[in-house]
Amino acid sequence: MTDKIKVVVCGALGKMGVETVRAVHNDGDLQLIGLMDVRGGVGDLGIDLGQGISLPVMTDLDQLLDLKPDVMIDFTAPASVYQNVATALGRGINCVVGTTGLSEAQLKQLEQIALDKGIGVAVIPNFAIGAVLMMKLAAEVACYLPDVEIIEMHHDQKLDSPSGTSIKTAELIAAARSRQPVRNDLAVEKVAGARGAELGGVSVHSVRLPGFIAHQEVIFGGVGQSLTIRHDSYDRKGFMPGVVMTVKKIVETQGLIYGLEKLL
Repeated sequence: MTDKIKVVVCGALGKMGVETVRAVHNDGDLQLIGLMDVRGGVGDLGIDLGQGISLPVMTDLDQLLDLKPDVMIDFTAPASVYQNVATALGRGINCVVGTTGLSEAQLKQLEQIALDKGIGVAVIPNFAIGAVLMMKLAAEVACYLPDVEIIEMHHDQKLDSPSGTSIKTAELIAAARSRQPVRNDLAVEKVAGARGAELGGVSVHSVRLPGFIAHQEVIFGGVGQSLTIRHDSYDRKGFMPGVVMTVKKIVETQGLIYGLEKLL
């Protein structure tokens, strides 16, 4: 019988972290061996995993990595994700990253560390299979309808804007479309930012409100017509099959994987 993949989770007390902890614990091929969160260490914050099993939540990354996991999953915050992942990779631990906010330069640095160590790091803007299909379809449509804008909607606790998913979508569209759309040089923004942020010539609009989880519309316009591709995540459980699949595949990978579509 093949040994189970030993996994630790950073950001274990966050909404995505808690779902990830449960998904890893409930998968027969994975073994959850450690948890970390900056909110740990105060009172009894152990996570109850059912069947009478609970794990303490550490606050020290080195202590967590001393458990010698095969994979570290990071669902922390943009301010801490790079250092967390660079440290784990430097110690020869594969990483799966769901935290967004890494810059292009940081991605290249993490890729180099992983290659030097002969291990893998997966940076996944969105673990939902439907979101990946939305991005692939958007890139295909952009070949025919290059005029496009993106509206992404998330809960009000999300720290970064725009979302990693919308950035990835804009990158795919920019690479796929046959021409740049013609801009109206006479247009005026009466309020700065009214037309959203521009990524590769694609306008991206971010909404942050209570009640949302993760949603995105990609709106294409053409002469006398429009086409909208929309994906909605109503429950964080929908991300978990993608998380578990990525953990299982990253242990067989070297270097950087950016985007779940690379693993499908």
